[in-house]
Amino acid sequence: MSLRQFEYALAIAEEGSVTAAAERLHVAQPSVSQQIRGLERELGVELFARTPTGLVPTVVGRAFLREAEAAVSAARRARATARAGADELVGELVVAVQMGFGTRQLPGALGSLRRRFPRLEVTVFEEPSSAELERLGRRGVLDLALMAACEQSPADAHHLGDEEFVVALAAGHRQLAADRVELRELESEPWVRFDRDSALDGVLLNVLRDNDLAPTTAARVSQTATAVRWAAHGLGVTLVPASAVPHGYEHLVRPVFPVVSQPVIAVVRPGAGPAETALLELLRHETWSEPASFSPAS
Repeated sequence: MSLRQFEYALAIAEEGSVTAAAERLHVAQPSVSQQIRGLERELGVELFARTPTGLVPTVVGRAFLREAEAAVSAARRARATARAGADELVGELVVAVQMGFGTRQLPGALGSLRRRFPRLEVTVFEEPSSAELERLGRRGVLDLALMAACEQSPADAHHLGDEEFVVALAAGHRQLAADRVELRELESEPWVRFDRDSALDGVLLNVLRDNDLAPTTAARVSQTATAVRWAAHGLGVTLVPASAVPHGYEHLVRPVFPVVSQPVIAVVRPGAGPAETALLELLRHETWSEPASFSPAS
């Protein structure tokens, strides 16, 4: 088996066909087919099943692809570390951020990282679920994860600061006259909420329960910017991290009382290389709110 075969198999799983995988990898289609047939012969199993909608991994194929993804990620990191010099980093850095956290700070840190190391390729994606982030981290897919602290946070997490939450209101809402909105004043308001398994919806539910408020759900959305925009149009109020408020809506948000904040942590993979270390240091130098008490490593 070879890493090239692993990469071909992963591409087929993502694209759903040999043709599309070959186009994405910029190789000839027969080469991809040949490599996959050889891999299946060597393993003695069928990795993909042909369906009316394209090729899909078999049960055995899905298990194989999980390990192949970890192997390809490890090889990528090994290449990047080996090529890293005093003034140069090359390779790929995979970063995941929990939706809504570090929205202002991460782009600034990544911009500084890319200016310092222009040959470093950075892939970033948002993930609303902390459980999914932890699963990806255990599989070795991520180089660095930026997320809200929780009871299951790793002991070696790096505390960067806190995200204070603000309430987003409709234009003309009576509570915009206040410098800080008392949560009890929102008792009769409908709420724009988030996906059920997201950290943001978990924060909102805890806040409402702590303040003896029963939420009436007006809508559920997947993005913080959408929640703020819908709140601005009067669909309901919403609660988001202050840094996640989209430009142009700052005048429609207010901090709340009691204060709602969430520690933000960075989790780097074991044996972190120079790229992860550099990004972590840049994140530390971004502007965060004053840290609250937090036990993991800082």
